[in-house]
Amino acid sequence: MKTLDDWRQTIDQLDEQIVDLLNQRAQAAVEIGKLKNACGAAVFAPDREKVILDKIRTLSKGPISDESLLAIYRELMSASFALERPPRVGYLGPRGSYSHEAATSKFGSSVEYEPFVNIHGVFDAMARGHVDYGVVPVENNTTGGVVLDTLDAFVESRVAICNELQIPIHLNLMAQCRMEEIETVHSKPEAFKQVQRWLAETGLGEKVVAADSTSRAAEIASKSPRAAAIGSRLAAQLYGLQILAENIEDNPRNATRFFVLAKDSCKPTGKDQTSIMFVTADKAGALVEVLLAFKSNGVNMSMITSRPSAAGNDEYNFFVDLEGHADDAPVKATLEDIRRHCPTVHILGSYPKAERAYA
Repeated sequence: MKTLDDWRQTIDQLDEQIVDLLNQRAQAAVEIGKLKNACGAAVFAPDREKVILDKIRTLSKGPISDESLLAIYRELMSASFALERPPRVGYLGPRGSYSHEAATSKFGSSVEYEPFVNIHGVFDAMARGHVDYGVVPVENNTTGGVVLDTLDAFVESRVAICNELQIPIHLNLMAQCRMEEIETVHSKPEAFKQVQRWLAETGLGEKVVAADSTSRAAEIASKSPRAAAIGSRLAAQLYGLQILAENIEDNPRNATRFFVLAKDSCKPTGKDQTSIMFVTADKAGALVEVLLAFKSNGVNMSMITSRPSAAGNDEYNFFVDLEGHADDAPVKATLEDIRRHCPTVHILGSYPKAERAYA
């Protein structure tokens, strides 16, 4: 049987091989970066990322879990981005927000991050070319509501969706004082909706104060000895706060969906989703005609919602997520039919469908 020293020597030898192979892979990334820069191609390719990660799952025989192995490869791909050309990623800040957490889970630690005060700031920076990618929240499964600022921003911007993420959301109460000393509780309104039962049970529901983001709430709590915040564990670490109660969300399967924004959508992967926005004609039954286009072409809708038009002329912008890529024949036919009934139709993006945050 091998001794402890024997196993350690085996690991040392394997490490030499791993480091050598990683550098060979990195050199290949450098060459790919040169080719991408020459033709102006994007550094991040969601379709290629999905192919790699799916292959890694297939190749792995254990004992490392799929989750751990994919985390290693995401960080490895992040390092490759930096070698090709470090992309700048904008997100709804400040640091420690769930958008920050979502962005780092997608792009790793080797890219440049830029926080923005609001969602419109992320879209504007994308449109102006100040950042290469953006990460914004779009929907929470607990409240059942969409993030209205994100939908409204799509009306004014032609930025594309290139990817989506489903991130488990665990909310924590954090402060510099004891719970009985708390005078105000700060967080984003959507976060308060996700902990309504807990706030009622603890009597803190009467002390809530809305903030622009959960990380902004943590920042406020860090500067006030009697203020508390509800947010992420990352926010507590960044702003030096003590977690008084953890995982206080009413639904333990609480998760938020995020969009990754880019200049263009990605290529088909075989398991895609497309988001569109349209305005119906001003006549009775116009929306019914659009919905029948989905039925007649056999295309499934996974989400539909509407927002009043900023033009103030009684028009509504409808937002729909549908199964399939815009290049798929059934989706193409559906979009052609919809255009016959709608004066405005925009494809917001086609992208790989994210795995559910909870199985």
